[in-house]
Amino acid sequence: MTTTNANPINPHAARGENDRKVFQRDTTPHIFRPVTFRSVTARNRIMVSPMCQYSAIDGVANDWHFQHLASRAVGGAGIVFTEVAHTEPRGRITPYCLGLWNDEQRDALARIVRFVKGQGAAAGLQLGHAGRKGSTARPWEGGKPITAQQGGWTNVAPSALPFGDGYAVPQEMDQKTIDESIAQFAANTRRGREAGFDILELHAAHGYLIHEFLSPLSNRRNDRYGGSFENRIRFLLEVLDAARSEWPDDKPLFVRISSTDWIEGGWDLESSIKLAQLLKAGGKVDLIDCSSGGLSPQQKISIHPGYQLPFAQAIRSRAGIATGAVGLINGADMAEQIVANGQADVVIMARAMLNDPYWPLHAAKVLKTKIAWPPQYERGDIF
Repeated sequence: MTTTNANPINPHAARGENDRKVFQRDTTPHIFRPVTFRSVTARNRIMVSPMCQYSAIDGVANDWHFQHLASRAVGGAGIVFTEVAHTEPRGRITPYCLGLWNDEQRDALARIVRFVKGQGAAAGLQLGHAGRKGSTARPWEGGKPITAQQGGWTNVAPSALPFGDGYAVPQEMDQKTIDESIAQFAANTRRGREAGFDILELHAAHGYLIHEFLSPLSNRRNDRYGGSFENRIRFLLEVLDAARSEWPDDKPLFVRISSTDWIEGGWDLESSIKLAQLLKAGGKVDLIDCSSGGLSPQQKISIHPGYQLPFAQAIRSRAGIATGAVGLINGADMAEQIVANGQADVVIMARAMLNDPYWPLHAAKVLKTKIAWPPQYERGDIF
């Protein structure tokens, strides 16, 4: 018979010190608990969202990008993502967007990666292609399509359908162009690996190229890349395979999707859940970054704090894959509630981080916990 020294009235009363520790509650706020994806452990669950800065020259990161990403790493974020790095010149949104199609661009990013990781954050790289939404001016210069005389170019897309009024009709991609694009994603991934990034994310959202293949509103093809759900996701799956061929098995890979087009007859949450289930089963994707919209000017979105949170929660629950929640998550209490309630595994901060690069340090104060400040800044930890 097995014996025990437990008290039958209070079974925990007579346990040893090691046993008592099991019943001690972890009081660390959930957003400040480490999270592990494959071999990469982030110090907390706060991720700096990829945010375009429109400040590169010939796709090369510069001092602006250094301070933008470095300050967020110093500010305590667990994961710091670059803005989308585009896979070829005509894949940019504007002439001032980042790229990773050559080694000069790789080396400029490598300098930033070294600093970000040196501050204790995981360094993330987002790769994408603008598709039919490329060749535009910067937002503060109007954001409208630009001509060749203004430095613009001819866009490519799954179908010859313009994004909206005033946009040129894109060139429909043939099989050769599709194959070239997939190969470019692989080559860009290799450079990202060489630059030392910890996490890779494929940008399959916001109406850019991969999303254009996914949605029936922008994909009117009648070949193996169009029509059925299985055909429309084919380009993403082939890009994913190509990227994974250059990305180490022990490093995580995320996919950002638009969970819905916000348009009747478009890509929707049920499609996103079905895709997430397939990605989970394939074993190559570690997290779904759950954004929405961007495919068409006809979208109708009711925007409010946390308006995209139901997507992250539904995909996490029904597909059994980790998710990131993004979209007007501003307050520390709101971010903590999202992770504590199991609605998402990480919170992805965008505008809040633009407003305050040190948001994690300040959020820790709000949540009455202590996280490490850079020693150079410890004198400021008094407010």
